[in-house]
Amino acid sequence: MEHSPKLAALLLAIAALFASACAVALDPDEDAGDAASQAAQTANALTSNALTSNALTSNALTSKALTSNALRAEALSGNPRTADALRDPAARTLLKYVAGCALPAGEGFTVAVDDDEFSFPGELGLAASWGEEGGACDEACRSWVSGCVLARVNYLGHRVNISVRGDREELQAGKVERAAYPTREATYYGDIFAPLPRYNACLPPEASSLARACGPSPETCAIKVAGSCDSLCDEPNSDGSFPNCRGKVRNSSGKLIVEKTPNPGSVTVFLR
Repeated sequence: MEHSPKLAALLLAIAALFASACAVALDPDEDAGDAASQAAQTANALTSNALTSNALTSNALTSKALTSNALRAEALSGNPRTADALRDPAARTLLKYVAGCALPAGEGFTVAVDDDEFSFPGELGLAASWGEEGGACDEACRSWVSGCVLARVNYLGHRVNISVRGDREELQAGKVERAAYPTREATYYGDIFAPLPRYNACLPPEASSLARACGPSPETCAIKVAGSCDSLCDEPNSDGSFPNCRGKVRNSSGKLIVEKTPNPGSVTVFLR
């Protein structure tokens, strides 16, 4: 499968972020919130192409086949569209991040592709019901999994320690994590499963680019900076994460305006 330069840039970016693993040593007296928050500091190394150029989400019918069925081996293998899509290594890379964001740690599945088997472990559990028998990925599921996957894009594919935070119990950051990762990078949100996927980010006031996710050429990056989080999202949470962020769309006159509908699955990344 051929990839455009833009798609290749986003694939390379997403593989790097999902591969980086970070762990903060916990104070014995730290509250239970910190123990739970360590799950948010995960391996991140997803490149842009894996997100934008694979058959798993690049085709509307294939995307619907994925989200309207349970995130389980039998559902993926039993559907001709998803089974065929998983022959593409880029599709399997993206599915690794989708499964990691959606399913809880300790859960996951293994899919046979031709003569090989590939495992997709869970990690954060942002859409746990998707992995249950008869499950599906509804609008809220799509929002949270999309924000989580986009937050894991890394331009160079290098291991980068990050703290992933959001308005979910699974993404709460305790004081140890907040102290170790004080620098807000960006908030990611959108819908990677839509027929016309939306890959959005907003920035702190002093920032102007997404160096980790997009590299030196933001014009070719699939993730689009919509503006400042202060103007696009609700008031920040106590851990510094921004909820309910909005993208920008063009109206009938061609002018960019802020979307009315927020993205509940807004995921904020903090760096050391």
